[in-house]
Amino acid sequence: MTMTLATLSAMAVPPLLGTAVDQALESGLRSQLFLLALAVIGASVLRALFSYGQNYLAEALSHIVAYELRNDIFEKLQSLSFGFHDKEETGNLMSKATSDVDAVRFYVSMGMVRGLTVIVMVVAVAALMLATNWRLGVISLAFVPLVMWRATVMANKLVVNWMLVQAETGRMTSVLQENLAGMRVVKAFGAREHEEARFEEKAASIAHYRYAVTRLFASQGSIMTFILSAATAGILFFGIREIEAGRLTHGEMVAFILYMGLLAMPVRMTGWIVNVFSWAASAGQRLYEVLDAESTVEEKPGAPELPRVGGHIRFDNVSMTYDSGVPVIRDVSFEAERGQMVAILGAPGSGKSTIVHLIPRFYDVTTGGVTIDGHDLRDVALASLRRNVGIVLQDIFVFGTSIRENIAYGAEDAGLDDIVRAAKVAQLHGFIEDLPDGYDTLVGERGATLSGGQRQRLAIARTLLLDPPVLILDDSTSSVDVGTEHEIQRALEEVVKDRTTFVIAHRLSTVRRADLILVVDHGEIVERGTHEELLTGDGFYRRIHDLQLKPQDADVTVGDLAPAAGGDL
Repeated sequence: MTMTLATLSAMAVPPLLGTAVDQALESGLRSQLFLLALAVIGASVLRALFSYGQNYLAEALSHIVAYELRNDIFEKLQSLSFGFHDKEETGNLMSKATSDVDAVRFYVSMGMVRGLTVIVMVVAVAALMLATNWRLGVISLAFVPLVMWRATVMANKLVVNWMLVQAETGRMTSVLQENLAGMRVVKAFGAREHEEARFEEKAASIAHYRYAVTRLFASQGSIMTFILSAATAGILFFGIREIEAGRLTHGEMVAFILYMGLLAMPVRMTGWIVNVFSWAASAGQRLYEVLDAESTVEEKPGAPELPRVGGHIRFDNVSMTYDSGVPVIRDVSFEAERGQMVAILGAPGSGKSTIVHLIPRFYDVTTGGVTIDGHDLRDVALASLRRNVGIVLQDIFVFGTSIRENIAYGAEDAGLDDIVRAAKVAQLHGFIEDLPDGYDTLVGERGATLSGGQRQRLAIARTLLLDPPVLILDDSTSSVDVGTEHEIQRALEEVVKDRTTFVIAHRLSTVRRADLILVVDHGEIVERGTHEELLTGDGFYRRIHDLQLKPQDADVTVGDLAPAAGGDL
């Protein structure tokens, strides 16, 4: 509405001035000229007010769109499975959620509204020109098809260049994110020049493609200026002939020139609008790569809530394959009764973590099935399943907040007594008490002020606070010393009672108390049994046991015996 009113206010000025010129030439009555001057001023004031409203509402709309779009992106990222995040770079996703959303916001605020203004202005001016003198109107508007053709050609080129700019921006953000996250490694290895070269390469690519965009944009402006000048010259040349023929007054001639003045800014803006549109179009393509992404782990419509379970877990001929098509685990079958501890051993890359990650459905099985208390994991609501499964991941992440908030993450309604109790079980309470601010101590970004062992104990406390009936410890004591590990193990003896526990570890001292030990090699279970049963054989478990019994090899781990290709999955 404001856009239409602003355009109509602008349209009123040329005919008013044209009428003023005709009356001045005919009668020279100052009173009428004074009234026409007031009318011109009034129309200009109205145009300014409506333009302000148009700009304000357009900006408000753009921020609403950006707000909704950012929330949609974030919610989508939360819903996508590990399989999606395994393939995507964090920096590139950050670029999509920030600079790409800003490109769309800028288009809504400036490009879309300005584009509508140009269309309304051109249509209104064309109608007035043709109504005043159709011959001169046709001549004046002859440049419009040329402008449209030029804008289309430029848009096709700009979309390609802007897509390259956005892609390189994502890569540059990834380099920056990796550098900041790994700053200690960079400094430790004296890799400053190498990192600067990586960043400079991406920045140079962005500058190159942006230069190409600017060059196209500048050429469009020059062409539009030439076209407008030629159209104005045509009006003057043919307008004089129309006046001589008596088909056009001097005032109408002035109005035609003013109409061209009204068209000058919108026409010059076509190049800018096309540029903004192309930027938003390329950004939109990248955003829809996320919004249209399909998760490999989908919750069935109307899936029932899983109540608190007893903890009976069954793997039935389970195989799992990533996008590469190579099976990570093959025909895995075992059963964990309620309250049992199951230990999983194997070389790095053998598939240990993949097995336990199937229980909370971080990934889905390719063939076979996994059940909990007889419920197929694919048939129940994901949130309810994960409330029943607590996991301490191998890669510990600590938020840059207080220790209290980190332990209570996921259980925000937990009281301080509950937090302290979980910290004591994880052998972290004594350390926290010695801190100046106790549980309110800030740990820094990614827990930078904590040692590796302290971060792992914090993660254990965070999981225990949720009191899950199924507990997964994915190599959760790998960064603690032997003494601390023994303390944690003693504390966990009470915690794991009546709780089904899966433990991935490299030290046999961690797993010898397990009710069932699974030895995994290249995705297959090659040995199974209790500690005593496996010692009677002459397999992998017996060999690692004998090595760890030797004083000089007290710290030998599974990975030292059986190296495997690839990282631990």
